[in-house]
Amino acid sequence: MKTLTLLRHAKSSWDDPVERDFDRPLNAKGERAAQLVGRHLRSLGLAFDHVVASPAARVGDTIDQLAIGYGRTFAPDWDRRLYLASPATLLDVIHGLPRDADRVLLIGHNPGLEELVLLLVPDDARDTLRAEAAAKYPTATVAEIRFDGDWPAVSAATGTLTRFIRPRDLDPALGPDQA
Repeated sequence: MKTLTLLRHAKSSWDDPVERDFDRPLNAKGERAAQLVGRHLRSLGLAFDHVVASPAARVGDTIDQLAIGYGRTFAPDWDRRLYLASPATLLDVIHGLPRDADRVLLIGHNPGLEELVLLLVPDDARDTLRAEAAAKYPTATVAEIRFDGDWPAVSAATGTLTRFIRPRDLDPALGPDQA
């Protein structure tokens, strides 16, 4: 069984004058959310044997803050294809994951991550986690999907969404319109 954990980068700042979207850092709320999510992942006993991430500044900042909460550093494979990737591109990345990696953490951006969840998980009206992901995939949110086959076999409607964790689920102060 393979487990893919998708993490959308934490909330970024629009206040810092940067030339490119790629260079936007996290804001204070994003830093708090990433640390909290890291603590929560640790409390669940989740571990990852492979990490792949977009090289955008806000993703790097998310990883740094996640590591503070988690209590250990992450050494991601930086993959430029993940920057604002479509679900098709994300699927290409997944197909190329190391065969010996059973628990992968992929850190990137929306709308690609949300669309990927909706592609990989069958549309079942009874699946409340999928319905939550379809409604909104906020920043610093984690979606965990399990697959029976190997990475190259991952395709539409082959996964099971086992977790969907938003920062506001862990601390309501990190919900919408909160400082």
